[in-house]
Amino acid sequence: MNHPSPTPRAALLLEQAQSLRARYEAGATVDQLAAATGLSHGTIINRLHTAETTMRTPQQTRQLRAADQAAARRELARELRARYEAGGTVTALATECGLSSRTVRRLLVQAGATLRSPHQTRRLHTTKDQVAARQHLMTALRRRYEAGEPVPALAASCGRSVSTVYRLLHQAGTTLRPQHQHEPFSHPMAQPP
Repeated sequence: MNHPSPTPRAALLLEQAQSLRARYEAGATVDQLAAATGLSHGTIINRLHTAETTMRTPQQTRQLRAADQAAARRELARELRARYEAGGTVTALATECGLSSRTVRRLLVQAGATLRSPHQTRRLHTTKDQVAARQHLMTALRRRYEAGEPVPALAASCGRSVSTVYRLLHQAGTTLRPQHQHEPFSHPMAQPP
């Protein structure tokens, strides 16, 4: 007795069912198959049954998803570490990835990155132009100071604090004048005995 050969449509459906089974057994979920093929959830289930697929239990599906999420998280952590070590900041990476800075820091630590201090980050992102401008300011302050201008006047003219001007003068190698020694205070009305 001969079995009738399947119709072209039936052969196509069987081929599709086998393809879905292979992808399902490779770890794809029913929802992922539905999204990828445009077929409904129920149609995917029916095709998998047609291909005599052994279906996963809900617990097995949750474990598979958890493993996929953990793998994706490890990959994200590796990518963030590479970008961080190439000069990215935690804040910039968080903004780009839509994550909190705290989450980015945690992922960087999980990936084995050594986090920079805020001072190290600022130094890393100081441009050559900023360095040149600072050097120019230091030179100008030194020249004016050595010409006799007082530090408070220098601070006022460049919009910096007095302590910053002293630090810049020191970094410029300036020999500082001795600080003015004030006389002990005496009341103008007081007469010596």
